[in-house]
Amino acid sequence: MKLFQIEEPEGSPIDAAEGSGAAVGIEIAPGGVGRVAIAVGGNGEILPDADGARSLSAESGRTLDLLLGLRSRAEKQLARPVTHAVIAADAAEQAGLESAAAEAGLTVLRVIERRAAAALVKEAAAEDAAALGAAVAAEDAMPASPPT
Repeated sequence: MKLFQIEEPEGSPIDAAEGSGAAVGIEIAPGGVGRVAIAVGGNGEILPDADGARSLSAESGRTLDLLLGLRSRAEKQLARPVTHAVIAADAAEQAGLESAAAEAGLTVLRVIERRAAAALVKEAAAEDAAALGAAVAAEDAMPASPPT
């Protein structure tokens, strides 16, 4: 089931299959804190770092640093490139988000409010809900990969 159709500004569908990387959900929370999650079959999972930390703080609070760190974490966990993301962020964190994501090597499938992303998942811990919802939205936005 698709939650929404992703389209370019002129109305044509995005070819999310362009590129072979994975799609993740990223939450950018106030104060330069972020989480990254992946969803498979609608079930999301926060991706921790090697020490088990589930969130990442950018020392300077810079969005680019946060996105680079979260993308790197996801690539290490998934053992494949991460090229696409649905990003959940409050309005205050959305300024410059798409250009920072492009600099971090991510194609933004959609930017959604954290509250809206959290509403996409049920029975998730409150602190995980926005990242997990973004991951579910990312999974829905990407076409199924052909079997290998």
